[in-house]
Amino acid sequence: MNTNSLALHTDKYQINMIYAHWMNGTHLRKAVFEAYFRKLPFGNGYAVFAGLERIVSYISNLHFTEQDLSYLAKQEENYKPEFLELLRQFKFRGDISSMREGAIVFPNEPLIRVEGNIMETQLVETAILNFMNYQTLIATKASRIKQVAEEDVLLEFGTRRAQEADAAVWGARASYISGFDATSNMLAGEMFGIPTKGTHAHSWVQLFDNEQEAFEMYAKAMPDQVTLLVDTFDTLKSGVPHAIHTAKHLESMGKKMVGIRLDSGDLAYLSIQARKMLDEAGLDYVKIVASNDLDENTIFNLKAQGAKIDIWGVGTQLITAADQPALGGVYKLVEREKDGTMEPTIKISGNPEKVTTPGKKDVYRIISSGSNKAIADYINLPREENPRAGGKLKLINPLHPYIQKTVKHYYAVKMLEPIFVQGELVYELPELQEIREYHKEQLQLFWPEYMRKLNPEIYRVSLSQELLDMKQRLLEAHLEPDLEE
Repeated sequence: MNTNSLALHTDKYQINMIYAHWMNGTHLRKAVFEAYFRKLPFGNGYAVFAGLERIVSYISNLHFTEQDLSYLAKQEENYKPEFLELLRQFKFRGDISSMREGAIVFPNEPLIRVEGNIMETQLVETAILNFMNYQTLIATKASRIKQVAEEDVLLEFGTRRAQEADAAVWGARASYISGFDATSNMLAGEMFGIPTKGTHAHSWVQLFDNEQEAFEMYAKAMPDQVTLLVDTFDTLKSGVPHAIHTAKHLESMGKKMVGIRLDSGDLAYLSIQARKMLDEAGLDYVKIVASNDLDENTIFNLKAQGAKIDIWGVGTQLITAADQPALGGVYKLVEREKDGTMEPTIKISGNPEKVTTPGKKDVYRIISSGSNKAIADYINLPREENPRAGGKLKLINPLHPYIQKTVKHYYAVKMLEPIFVQGELVYELPELQEIREYHKEQLQLFWPEYMRKLNPEIYRVSLSQELLDMKQRLLEAHLEPDLEE
């Protein structure tokens, strides 16, 4: 596999469309595309935007290698040599604006805006959606789990169940953005500086003659980092008593055992009994770690049952987003160049939710001056006057325009930031810890009603009056008139 270039990390129809534009001399016309999603995942009240760092790396290094061009030359389309030479000289020279990673985001608002010629804006679609969709999905799932776990420690344990190495590594990063405390993936730790945590496997215990010997040998090797897996044979009759014996041995050496881990059985009952046994032995400082196909629902239910679990190891359900394995983000044309000027364009569908909102757009978060809480997101055209403190702002429901609200005491935060301008990176990528803190700040902007796991309140995403009017005009212009009988 060619690992030096991601230019071919795209769908073939992108190359074919670029080729057809080139053959017709239209490949340098200007276009504006926007990436967004139509529906929140997991029945959640919000999503967490992630994937920008990888998109920046992709765009910065985007080029066709000789190996890429040799492969394209063998395709059944018989691309002309002159076209392949055009690709050899290719460099992204357009503009990209984006939400910041860690931002709280909502359906049908632009998360990424790409402007440039048709050739470059079309080429990057697949990769941008791939990176944005997966990482936003995992960051949202991780945030849901964090909302339930609250102040408990969360460990990302999903590598072995992830769909390949990239998913494991970037999924660990997305989870860390949304509040997870560590990962088991060493490569993610090395690449991003995420803290790494791990215990031992059942096989460690099975390789020794008895469980006590296994625990003592492990404690001897790493006396300051001892967390023992206690369910290999019998959790309460064997595992916990042997762990207590090991902890007492460590105390005699001036050391303290970190914890025990439960990986099977009735986690609520076992954790309650294990906590009682540990406390009676004077080991109230020993933490209880739980794993075994956990997600926000099982954690919520375990807490409701009074489980005595301090640390949650979450793997498969998080890294695969098992209950909704795709975000469904789309990348749609909103403006095109015609006769030297830019004009808005719309896509009409028999499914109303698939009708696009035309025109290049900006997104503002409208925040109450009194409560410092978000009221709505407001989408307008760049040529419009920006929403400003001190003025009146009409918020219109785009699906039900008769539902309106006027706000006065607010301030507006522009959500889309310039990332690339004429192909040059103008955005300084923040450190991962900074992204993590930004996500925490974003959460504080919203009332709990929008954040809750079950039946969250719907947050308003409003269109400006001018944008709504333009959309209606384009809809009417493209709808067929009634045929006379």
